Amino acid sequence: MKKVYFITGSQDLYGEECLRQVAEDSKVIASYLNDKIDGVEIVYQSTVRDEASCVEACAKATNDADCIAVITWMHTFSPAKMWIKGLQFLKKPLLHFHTQANEKLPYDEIDMDFMNLNQTAHGGREYGFMVTRLGVKREVIVGYYQHEDVIEKIKKFIDVARAVDFSKNLNVAMFGSNMREVSVTDGDRVESQIKYGWNVNYYGIGDLVALVNAVTDKEVEDKMAEYASLYEINTTDLDAVKEQAKYEIALERFLKAGNFGAYTDTFQDLHGLKQLPGLATQRMMAKGYGFGAEGDYKTSALNAIMVEMAKGRKGSTGFMEDYTYDFTKGDEVVLGAHMLEVSPDFASNKPKIEVHQLGIGGKEPPARLVFDGVEGDAVAVCMIDLGNRFRLICASVELVKQPKAMPKLPVARIMWKLKPDHATGAAAWIYAGGAHHTVVSTALSVEDIRLFAKLTDTELVVIDEKTNLADLQDKLDMLDLLAKLK
Repeated sequence: MKKVYFITGSQDLYGEECLRQVAEDSKVIASYLNDKIDGVEIVYQSTVRDEASCVEACAKATNDADCIAVITWMHTFSPAKMWIKGLQFLKKPLLHFHTQANEKLPYDEIDMDFMNLNQTAHGGREYGFMVTRLGVKREVIVGYYQHEDVIEKIKKFIDVARAVDFSKNLNVAMFGSNMREVSVTDGDRVESQIKYGWNVNYYGIGDLVALVNAVTDKEVEDKMAEYASLYEINTTDLDAVKEQAKYEIALERFLKAGNFGAYTDTFQDLHGLKQLPGLATQRMMAKGYGFGAEGDYKTSALNAIMVEMAKGRKGSTGFMEDYTYDFTKGDEVVLGAHMLEVSPDFASNKPKIEVHQLGIGGKEPPARLVFDGVEGDAVAVCMIDLGNRFRLICASVELVKQPKAMPKLPVARIMWKLKPDHATGAAAWIYAGGAHHTVVSTALSVEDIRLFAKLTDTELVVIDEKTNLADLQDKLDMLDLLAKLK
């Protein structure tokens, strides 16, 4: 199980009795958080009281592969110069928990002993200055540790910290390269590994074809039975469906064998395959793998990371593409889809397996899942490579019910409204350099993406109900200027 270290700051000036109480209170809080937060172990660490113990605690957290984050709490006053070396050692996401052992002040009994012991308001500011001075990116959560809203904030921090840890160990397989002549889906794979930990490598499509050809008839029949139990098979071309069954089996074998969490393909490099993987890729996304079409490794990685971040939450997360608009005045809407690859996690009705001509790529008609999309508040997120830095763009959107049936559109789709309005939201996305490929999630919020951007030191542009185009352009100009000055 992954761990989150709980480190408490204090000092020697108040004596051993005070330090014993600090330790006891810290154990109580760590234990309480353990009971309330699933999926990780909150690990109490001995109180740090000087530079040596601070360095030891931070180095231990950094060197523990199972540690995904550190929570620090200043119970008393903790002189912050002693934190300098330790914080310089620390390479894990940091949460400054500004809390107290007591919820209420004991007005009738409070004395200087109580004041000296319970100094979060004092010690937290001393410590906070040093973290700011060192430029360490962190989250600050303020409130009593037993309050439900505080616990929820800690849970969300841990979700993002887990995603950061996942990112640092993410392997991405590219079957083929980037789509020819396309710009925004490309990027610096070496810089991606330096900054985020993504190990992105090219694999010839023949590596996958060999696995496809090794799939047995029995395996295909078992997979077809699984399809029949989950979906409505709305085609007589079962051979095309069986072909996708082979692709799914082969893809999963390849990805598991190489410990890959995400992959890409491109319709321009399918030598040896009869179809573009459609149903197969939809199924792989439903299993939690990240995907990016046309060699879009950044979206593939972001897809996998956001799925990891959303684990345990209600909602849908997956690869998407802005395709076309309904420009009806006052009721504008975006139609999101792709040639084939939309995760069935977005299905609002029972998906149908259908086979249709693709019209691009020159291959046989591929099988795919067709369905209408879910409704609800969501974020649409993309990552772009600006040459001297990466930028995340996060739009707050509302997924809406499809206004009318689309009987001749043989792909899965979702529809959404932009904020603050269609014209502003679309223009803001374009000014920011936003990609046509995104990851859409009804499970995550703008604040989740904001925290991920902060903990990975990634530039972020948010488009929401407060967006003003003039202000946004000023911000983008300032970001460009700052990047040039670095």
